[in-house]
Amino acid sequence: MQYIGYFIFAFFLSLFITAIVRMVMQKYHIVDIPRTKTRKIHKKKIPLGGGLAIFISFFLIIFLLLSNSFGQEILPKHIWGLFFGGLVLMVGGILDDKYNLKAKYQILFPILAALTVILFGIGPHEITNPLGGVFTLDQWVLSVGTLGNWVVLADTLVFCWLMGMMFTTKFLDGLDGLVTGVVSIGAMMIFFLSLQAQWYQPEVALFSIVFAGCCLGFLVWNWHPAKIFLGEGGSLFTGFMIGSLAIISGGKIATTLLVMGIPALDVIRVIMRRIQKKKPIHIGDNEHLHFKLIESGLTQRQAVLLMYVISFLFGVTTLFLQSSEKLVALVFLFILMLLLGVWFGKKSR
Repeated sequence: MQYIGYFIFAFFLSLFITAIVRMVMQKYHIVDIPRTKTRKIHKKKIPLGGGLAIFISFFLIIFLLLSNSFGQEILPKHIWGLFFGGLVLMVGGILDDKYNLKAKYQILFPILAALTVILFGIGPHEITNPLGGVFTLDQWVLSVGTLGNWVVLADTLVFCWLMGMMFTTKFLDGLDGLVTGVVSIGAMMIFFLSLQAQWYQPEVALFSIVFAGCCLGFLVWNWHPAKIFLGEGGSLFTGFMIGSLAIISGGKIATTLLVMGIPALDVIRVIMRRIQKKKPIHIGDNEHLHFKLIESGLTQRQAVLLMYVISFLFGVTTLFLQSSEKLVALVFLFILMLLLGVWFGKKSR
């Protein structure tokens, strides 16, 4: 009942704060104008910066109501690391939404956010080997003076993982409600997994369910037809948080990958297509799976619901599969994405 109570509170707080953020963004003309970009589907100006509502509502609950609920699995320094990392993304996102920054400046904020998490000591020193045992990640440690130590394997893995998750959600943010819905599913899967007897991590479960509630409260406003968009900061922050949750929860990377697998593999496919066509990687196009689904005749809502179902079905398997079986599921997911890529490629030609 405690978890349900905090979920409902997070949902309605985010719902309320999103309304305020929407008015503020409209007042300062931080809006998405569809006529400036041919790949935009919406027809009118939509306020940006909605990720700020998720950020504010989430950390309000964590700091004001739940500050005494953590300290065993999630340390105070971890929460501060996520807060400052998220704050970097929010500041950079609002600047980009307002001034449309160049790509070389945009990328600075996710890099700083990932480094902030590492600086605050968020990272696994070992991960589960799907074939049995564990991989240790703390063999090589480099001193970086007053900043502490750089645990080479662990910190490099955290950096690459967070950058991958942030850009997965950034590129996924093309249809109304798609990112927040998929990320909510990921957070819910981590929540249920954290309550299983063999794991039982009540702090992780509480953290996850509050984040899911905040995302779903925003989703009410972001559902098609959207009344507010996540914006640059929000699209990065959602990936940043789900990626960090996977690490904090004891390396539930396979679980997160099964939920985010289709979008993540789609990002890789699109990057390869852009390289093949000799196009800049950072320039948006209609190659993404969600746009292909629209071109195939689905409505926005149908395409988003289909992505939800795929993410949910692969995600729910993590509640029953062992590590080696999750590896098989990931291989199957890769094959599915490969077949989809081939099919859309043939259809384009």
